[in-house]
Amino acid sequence: MVKYWPTQQSIYLNNSIVDLFIETEKKFTLGQYNKSKQYLYLDILSIINRNRLFSYIINDFKKLILDLIELDLSIQEINRMSSKIRTIFIQKVSQKFLSRLRYKKIELKCRIKSNNSYNDLIQYLLIYLIFGSSLIDQKTFVFQPVYTPYNHVKILLENFIIQIGNNIIKDIIHNLDNSPQISNFLKNQNVCNRLYSSNRSIILFLNNLKWQHFLQSYIYEVKCFYSERQQIWILSSQGIITKYIHISKTEKIKNLNQLKLLFIFWLEVKDLTIPKIEKLIIQIGKYFLYSLLNLLSNLFLIIIKTVVFYLSK
Repeated sequence: MVKYWPTQQSIYLNNSIVDLFIETEKKFTLGQYNKSKQYLYLDILSIINRNRLFSYIINDFKKLILDLIELDLSIQEINRMSSKIRTIFIQKVSQKFLSRLRYKKIELKCRIKSNNSYNDLIQYLLIYLIFGSSLIDQKTFVFQPVYTPYNHVKILLENFIIQIGNNIIKDIIHNLDNSPQISNFLKNQNVCNRLYSSNRSIILFLNNLKWQHFLQSYIYEVKCFYSERQQIWILSSQGIITKYIHISKTEKIKNLNQLKLLFIFWLEVKDLTIPKIEKLIIQIGKYFLYSLLNLLSNLFLIIIKTVVFYLSK
């Protein structure tokens, strides 16, 4: 039986939020290794410190939701402020993570670039937790808002925690600026994943992340935009993995730059022409094969007739 998320503010919504946070916190104890085929900045942390960071995020997020409910903001105000809320939230959790380590050499400056797809998911998560599912645009997901599955909100929360944690570590690494400082920070504070204990391994790790970011920005994200899918990160029983959810992005196309629009145009042309070209190639292949078989059979008959003719003499 499918469990649905509450549609409006009520005791039922409050209880669902409590259950949601409890279920999510239990997953931290499983030792969430990155089992996806992609790199995360979180990978550079040990499991203990990664889970500690996740705990900071979810605890502060509880307080954030309570504060937003108490402020009694409208949905328009939530949507307008979601990007700013995200930035302030990341700075607050980052400082808490660093203050525990007593690391004073870093002046943390938020360098997080705006990501419209990610900001949209934060908006939807805030709406689900503050107002219920009824205020979500009906065109956004494949299901009607009043029939929003409970698990849908759960994976949005898990994705939020992983993405926020990833952005925090990304921001810290960028502020440290170079691999020796990063290595010293990780070793001295005892937060390092043993796989990245040397300068060389850290440099390779960061280069892989840069290349992955390039591919995602100009190829994979555009393909997801074109197919109206969004990649998310979730906490599974196997570890951290990626999944895709359907999300309508028709209204966002005007925000793409020219290079991405050109790539989308190429995808449109490819989808239009490739099937026809494939059919044409298959048809030509059939005719070629038919002609070749006829030619070989006729040639074979001529050879036989020629052999019979000479043998009859």
